[in-house]
Amino acid sequence: MNKPTRARTLTGTALVLAASMALTACGGNGDAPSSGAEPGKQTKSGEAATVKDPLVASYDGGLYVLDGETLKPAKTIELPGYNRVNPAGDKDHVVISTATGFRVFDAARQKFTDAEFRGSKPGHVVRHGGKTVLFTDGTGEVNIFAPADLAGGKQPESRSYTSAEPHHGVAIELADGELLSTLGTEDKRTGALVLDENNKEIARAENCPGVHGEAAAQDDIVGLGCEDGVLLYKDGKFLKVDAPGDYARIGNQAGSDVSPILLGDYKTDPGAELERPTRISLIDTRTAKMKLVDIGTSYSFRSLARGPHGEALVLGTNGVLHVIDPETGKVEKRIDAVGNWTEPLDWQQPRPTLFVRDHTAYVSDPGKRQLHAFELDSGNRLASVTLPRGTNELSGTVSGH
Repeated sequence: MNKPTRARTLTGTALVLAASMALTACGGNGDAPSSGAEPGKQTKSGEAATVKDPLVASYDGGLYVLDGETLKPAKTIELPGYNRVNPAGDKDHVVISTATGFRVFDAARQKFTDAEFRGSKPGHVVRHGGKTVLFTDGTGEVNIFAPADLAGGKQPESRSYTSAEPHHGVAIELADGELLSTLGTEDKRTGALVLDENNKEIARAENCPGVHGEAAAQDDIVGLGCEDGVLLYKDGKFLKVDAPGDYARIGNQAGSDVSPILLGDYKTDPGAELERPTRISLIDTRTAKMKLVDIGTSYSFRSLARGPHGEALVLGTNGVLHVIDPETGKVEKRIDAVGNWTEPLDWQQPRPTLFVRDHTAYVSDPGKRQLHAFELDSGNRLASVTLPRGTNELSGTVSGH
């Protein structure tokens, strides 16, 4: 999940202050069973009962762990402050971005592990090609590890790289071991470079102003968002896809291994405190062409995802989950997910959030303190739950899906 450009102004000090000032919610276990076991129930070995296909939802002061099929709460974890949640890339773990760095949480067993990557302003977490890549904005450090190495709860072996200067960046490792990482400073971001397995630079592009976010398409092609289009890395070279007009920010994207087309947002007002666009961008990596589609409703940076067949998914502020054919741009299905909502000005404030795993779309409704699960092919609602508090971030485990 990506965050808006203005997020980079939040310093590590501010994160710590936010953590210390946050209200701490009541801890303890949830009030419903999970996977046939009472919440908090322990096995004979003394460990918590394993949660099947767990989801993790954050709230101001902690985390909820839920069963991915029934949505029944399994446990509540106290964790002060604003915390981001990302898939780690295996069947058990998620990565939590905290005030002190990236921490690995065993969602299946509802506990933090010993694995941690400390550093100020932990940013993007990217999964691709069997590797997970962490970018720490406050230090410019990149860490790459195999999710399989998280088993056992210990610190995984990792490859690291440090950017020339700290910045709000992102990195991704390709199937052949090449590492693509953004270029920039705290004040200005310009493009990206590519390193070989020995961290030797082999390609560079500095024609992507305000570079933000990434997505990988079919055939290991990567797109980075710019303020005037998208920068592609394809066949060992950078290629620019220009957007219409002088300013067109595509800061958040979603890709699919089974589709050559990337889904992106599309903003055209550089002076807006918060632009609420109704158009999305579809970037064809085969032709380096961009198509704009107006879906008739605004959306937020937590509204974009991809389905199991490469469908482009957009959760609108009209409460509808739009299922879009990326080849044609046609909205093929509309799933009534939640009620009407308005994107808050502060990017850290809760808003309905979309997380997709396999054929299931999970949608949060923080105003009603609810989470819902929908089957994408049929559009049917599979499960719903009302929680003690409204949630903010929503994610889960992903391996095997």
